[in-house]
Amino acid sequence: MLYVVGIGAGSRDGMTIAAEKAILSSELIVGYTKYVELLGRHFPEKNYVSTGMTQERERVEFALKEAADKIVSLVCSGDPQLYGMAGLAYELSVSYPDVEIEVVSGVTAAFSGGAVLGSPLTHDFAVISLSDLLTPMEKIQKRLECAAECDLTIVLYNPSSKSRADYLQKACDIVMKHRSGDTVCGYVRNISRDGEESRILTLAELRETAVDMFTTVYIGSSETKVIGGKMVTPRGYRNV
Repeated sequence: MLYVVGIGAGSRDGMTIAAEKAILSSELIVGYTKYVELLGRHFPEKNYVSTGMTQERERVEFALKEAADKIVSLVCSGDPQLYGMAGLAYELSVSYPDVEIEVVSGVTAAFSGGAVLGSPLTHDFAVISLSDLLTPMEKIQKRLECAAECDLTIVLYNPSSKSRADYLQKACDIVMKHRSGDTVCGYVRNISRDGEESRILTLAELRETAVDMFTTVYIGSSETKVIGGKMVTPRGYRNV
């Protein structure tokens, strides 16, 4: 049995009951090194195997092999469907027909970080990763352009790294073709973990802000506003 488990942002408080049950029932926990370290604090009695970044295929293959004769949890941050291992687990499962897979949903950073800022995702929105490791940059830019043009609130994952220091700035430039520099934006770093920090700022200010891979960025729509110090995108209930 292989559970593909979304553990949320890393805090036990943000983990679903279903995720905790899957982990407690598992004989082995497999995951990216950072997430395994976080889980080890909450479930020190469990057996863990971890691999580093860019070793996703090897990690999933190992979890599937181990799941042939034991209960295994393959853990992902947030939700395992969103930039997680759920899809890859199913793709590779054709070589392991005797292994049953169950995806256990989790709270992705878009929502847990949005709650820190207020309610920026009350209306339609788009989630876009700025990492071009698996997606061509031309496609990422096109998605940014389309999301900005149709006035969606935009959530950016993987907004920057040492090798991609200017990617957020470039993303802001694309959005600013369609939105004012005064557009309400926000970011949250280390969601639900030690050192959590957040800020609400304008799109023009965001363009000049340094962030890292542990930061989730929110670019508001034309309707997003600040209410009581919180970032809010109304859906229009008051007009009904």
